[in-house]
Amino acid sequence: MATLIEPRAEAGIPAGHARNPGMALDLGRVAAVQVNRSAVERRAATLPARRTVKKEWQAAWLLRAITCIDLTTLAGDDTPGNVRRLCAKARHPVRAEILERLGATGLDIHTGAVCVYHNLVPVAVEALAGSGIPVAAVSTGFPAGQTPLPLKLDEIRASVAAGAREIDIVISRAHALTGDWQALYDEVRAFREACGEAHMKTILATGELGTLRNVARASQVCMMAGADFIKTSTGKEGVNATLPVSLVMVRAIREYYEATGYAVGFKPAGGIRTAKQSLDWLTLMKEELGDAWLRADLFRIGASGLLTDIERQLEYFATGRYSAAYHQPMA
Repeated sequence: MATLIEPRAEAGIPAGHARNPGMALDLGRVAAVQVNRSAVERRAATLPARRTVKKEWQAAWLLRAITCIDLTTLAGDDTPGNVRRLCAKARHPVRAEILERLGATGLDIHTGAVCVYHNLVPVAVEALAGSGIPVAAVSTGFPAGQTPLPLKLDEIRASVAAGAREIDIVISRAHALTGDWQALYDEVRAFREACGEAHMKTILATGELGTLRNVARASQVCMMAGADFIKTSTGKEGVNATLPVSLVMVRAIREYYEATGYAVGFKPAGGIRTAKQSLDWLTLMKEELGDAWLRADLFRIGASGLLTDIERQLEYFATGRYSAAYHQPMA
């Protein structure tokens, strides 16, 4: 297996890291994909059991996890007010007194992005102005993806025009379930063109793809079509991010990188709610892809409740006690 290029010291990205342009669909390569489910499950089970991070190292890893969170609100009762509040938390995700006790006041800790529905993109863009934090919009008929292709493309273009710098698209699961990889490639390629300069995170909805082999094949096809990230789930499926599915996807990323030289990011989403879980996914990225994939340009965690628990754990490390719940009212 080829060795991953070491990250640049100043940026933490692989040398020569550039946006994935995609490639022609290679159906032979897709057909050759195989997954040993029992081996995947055994390897995934070792990740939370074998490696532990304690004390100041744990605090440092949790601060890193915060910088990789796509702080998300995707509820039917979202309002401009709660989106502005979310954006304020994205700017300052940990209370100042905790950062001071940790000696981290100079680190400019903020979340990786704020993720909202299209209609609230302008609100988030305004609230985050000057922060450098991008707004991500879910698109293409999220979460089911059951809308006509022209409407999906129009939705992407509208979100980009409104100021979204990242677009989280959903694939048509039927293409993967029926093995129509050409249709999936063409669809995702069209999404990528509609995104323009905005980065595209491609949601596979892995809980609805049936098999790990379908997950691996869909991952390869979406990267060939130009995905900047591949993402596990919408968070609305019955089964969302799991370590076995994530392992299959990050190994597909590794294979694609070794074959093409282009680094594709990874985003687990749905069900990651505790600080301990965030450490499991950071461990996965470090062990399977290396330190370059421990930064927001190549790794995100889609979450709405995770930040509260991370802040609680950081406060415990800093003070020796857990605070009352009302001290962390936003996540």
